[in-house]
Amino acid sequence: MERTEMQTQSFWKVGHWPTLMAAFLYFDVSFMVWVLLGPLAPAITQHLHMNATQKGLLVALPLLGGAFFRPILGALCDRFGGRRIGLLGLTLTLVPLFWGWRYAAQPWHFYALGFLLGIAGASFAVALPLASKWYPSEYQGRVMGIAGAGNSGTLLATLFAPRLAKHFGWANTFVLAALPVLCVLVLFALLAKDSPTPRKAIAWKEYKKILSEPDTLWMCLLYSLTFGGFVGLASFLTLFFHDQYHLSAVRAGDFTTLVVFAGSYLRPVGGWLSDKLGGYRLLIGIFLSVGICMGVMGRLPAFPLATALLFVVMSLLGMGNGAVFQLVPLRFPAIVGVITGLVGAAGGIGGFFLPSTLGMFKDRAGSYGAGFDFYAVLFFLAAPLLLELGRKWHASWREEVVAQAGIFSYRNPVERERPSFAETAEAVAE
Repeated sequence: MERTEMQTQSFWKVGHWPTLMAAFLYFDVSFMVWVLLGPLAPAITQHLHMNATQKGLLVALPLLGGAFFRPILGALCDRFGGRRIGLLGLTLTLVPLFWGWRYAAQPWHFYALGFLLGIAGASFAVALPLASKWYPSEYQGRVMGIAGAGNSGTLLATLFAPRLAKHFGWANTFVLAALPVLCVLVLFALLAKDSPTPRKAIAWKEYKKILSEPDTLWMCLLYSLTFGGFVGLASFLTLFFHDQYHLSAVRAGDFTTLVVFAGSYLRPVGGWLSDKLGGYRLLIGIFLSVGICMGVMGRLPAFPLATALLFVVMSLLGMGNGAVFQLVPLRFPAIVGVITGLVGAAGGIGGFFLPSTLGMFKDRAGSYGAGFDFYAVLFFLAAPLLLELGRKWHASWREEVVAQAGIFSYRNPVERERPSFAETAEAVAE
């Protein structure tokens, strides 16, 4: 108990808490904007007479846009600093909001607008490394959990956007969403500060070397499942509740808020548990549990049970996000910003496929259940894959990193065939 209190006191003494809070606020308001089309989708799609596939694409495109812009902002963050790029990201986020307010009227307008909302989703590649670089490795899980809890911005969108659309119209909701972005822009300028740790910028041509490292791709895959599942469901659930259970847009948004709440606020718990147990061990349990819940959702149960299951799923995925980002800075400390951008991009791609797949299955199979069954299989397969990866990581990762990640000990680990990422990073720097 005393040790925990001492660690907590030490946490607030090291680092720079105003920057940590600024990173949280930036991520929070950006996440709100990023998923805004989801809670507005019932009104917009009804106005445009869209089918299920088109609806899925509408709410999925911001996630694809986030995947596109994240590596760009991540690289710019490493080169120019998180504070400057954060201010740029917040400023550019205002562009699609004003477009949606004044000009969007045709389906292609909303598809393009949705893609540009991905700039807000790219905040992940700036906010997390901005905070991470201020803190030592033993606090990375906690820092990533606090800053990453900004995905609670989804709650603002799902709770208020349907109500604002009902009273002021969906077009005016876009400009109303710009107001908190402007407030955070001012606060970020006042609070955020770049770490004195020297930045290590990497040339664009070196991305090929980084991507050739297998662990980069494995982290991308893991995050495409955890974060992709979380943000994909957060974007799609208002439509799902509205179409499947015939709730009003406001009630559908309220129940989406309920289930998203779990994932948003349990992300720090995932970071804390990862620091205690290891992100690797936590992820194995999460993948198996999500697979079970998704399998039951494939039966499209009664609304109360479906809500409870989705609450559990979002809780697990939220903790899974914290677990993955406990592993990322441990494994790739030299170029956190770039790797965060790449891994975050993979999460956005995973999020893009989830609503798109559910909408496609609804049109082709006549039911959302087939889509949930598909994702149940994916999560079940992820657990044994992670066990096999543990054999390779046990041999190729440094001993202290293996211990902090919570990787199991193997009597016959797979020998490393490639250089470690640290070695790859040094080669890139040279």
